[in-house]
Amino acid sequence: MTDAILVLEDGRTFRGEAYGKVGTTVGEAVFATGMTGYQETLTDPSYAGQIVTMTAPHVGNTGVNGEDDESSRMWVAGFVVRDPARRPANWRATGSLDDELAAQGVVGISGIDTRALTRHLRERGAMRAGISSEPGGWGEDAVDALLARVRAAEGMTGADLAPQVSTREPYVVPAAGEKRFTIAALDLGIKTATPRHLAALGVETHVLPSTATAADLLEHGPDGVFLSNGPGDPAAADYAVAAVRGVLDAGRPLFGICFGNQILGRALGLGTYKLRFGHRGLNQPVLDRVSGTVRVTSHNHGFAVDAPLDRATDTAHGRVEVSHVGLNDDVVEGLRLLDAPAFSVQFHPESAAGPHDAAPLFGRFVDLMEEQR
Repeated sequence: MTDAILVLEDGRTFRGEAYGKVGTTVGEAVFATGMTGYQETLTDPSYAGQIVTMTAPHVGNTGVNGEDDESSRMWVAGFVVRDPARRPANWRATGSLDDELAAQGVVGISGIDTRALTRHLRERGAMRAGISSEPGGWGEDAVDALLARVRAAEGMTGADLAPQVSTREPYVVPAAGEKRFTIAALDLGIKTATPRHLAALGVETHVLPSTATAADLLEHGPDGVFLSNGPGDPAAADYAVAAVRGVLDAGRPLFGICFGNQILGRALGLGTYKLRFGHRGLNQPVLDRVSGTVRVTSHNHGFAVDAPLDRATDTAHGRVEVSHVGLNDDVVEGLRLLDAPAFSVQFHPESAAGPHDAAPLFGRFVDLMEEQR
């Protein structure tokens, strides 16, 4: 096996073995708490620029297949696991995770204490990191050189990544069966499961690039507008904020998820801020304050909306209230306009790779469009 090293920007070092491509990479070190769903995580555009540590100890058991990708490629900057599977064991597998990481150029590391790394990131916060498995990368000079490279890299604050992961050209995902509605989706890093869920409800989705304007989104008279998930700092995406304000001015039904929730918040005049270590995984409990129910949800966000939990906020588009709250730390997990047909959630209702508690939110969007007809 080829030796590998992981260096955090505060100087802490972990030594292990190469996993995936042999090389060097730099990104933001984060951790994801899902026990399953590594293929969906790797291909989720929201993880662009991040070195993802899997807290589940055994990764790669089910290999990879041609059905579970959430985009056309892997987007993570790097991948960290403790015990990689020696061989895949699943009837759907078409190859091993190790080979697929190498084929797609993802530099990873295995055999390190991921529990210790996760605890460190929880205590110190997400930070820049580097992985290197190149020959000679273990010596003190090489470690110092990698650390210098890590510290010189740009952080996630201020990063405008949505245009890098968005579609370059518009495309259409047709409804499954009878078409009931047509929507325009602003692709800030959309996952393939999202238009698939909408298609099952009779929705035809016109996916537009992240820099589309309000006029672009409304050009063909859609019944509603959808704001997707995506990577980066929402404070750097002024183009998307301007587009959403135009949609709100037009009074068109709007639904946003994840990054789209943050963009809606900023369009309403609310602030956003960077979380200490973020929420990533498939097991995050969220309170739906409207229904009083708790849903276990899929998350990937390092930023959050800054809004009061105890009252509605007056905005240029009417009153907005916090509709969902994270039960681990009281982070805003959803917004609902009281005087306009718009709402958003910070988590992923398309539930790839699970759970399915929040899937009915797509039905709520359909109901909202039906009401506004």
